Amino acid sequence: MAKVTDVVAKLALPVVEAAGCSLWDVEYVKEAGQWFLRVYIDKEDGVSIDDCEAVSRPLSDQLDEADPIEGSYTFEVSSAGADRVLKKPEHFARYQDAEVEVKLYRPRSGRKDFVGLLKAYENGDVTLEVGGAPMMFEKKEIALVRLYPRF
Repeated sequence: MAKVTDVVAKLALPVVEAAGCSLWDVEYVKEAGQWFLRVYIDKEDGVSIDDCEAVSRPLSDQLDEADPIEGSYTFEVSSAGADRVLKKPEHFARYQDAEVEVKLYRPRSGRKDFVGLLKAYENGDVTLEVGGAPMMFEKKEIALVRLYPRF
């Protein structure tokens, strides 16, 4: 049986593209005892509330019709955000040389957070340039990689 996120992504893709956006990610997570289905979208010039609505309404109807999820859940459509999480190889390729934050499961040299320029991504392993020196993190030690916006 296909994962819920894969089924939803397949349903969402044409709706998201028809709204002039791209599909960034789909999450199906349990938080505080409640299930959430989140569809993250992106757009070159930024995502507006109108873009979220243009995806949410028709996709909600399609989800009701296809009924890929048993039980109740909260459905949300959102921008991927300025501090978006990088998960897929295409995310890492798009943000090569961008400043990112890597969060680790366990401390390394007394730290669990590292910020640097994204230099490489290979099979889940991430290499940053931190203070002018390369630093490689293995997939198994990485909890999260996200863009690190400076305001």
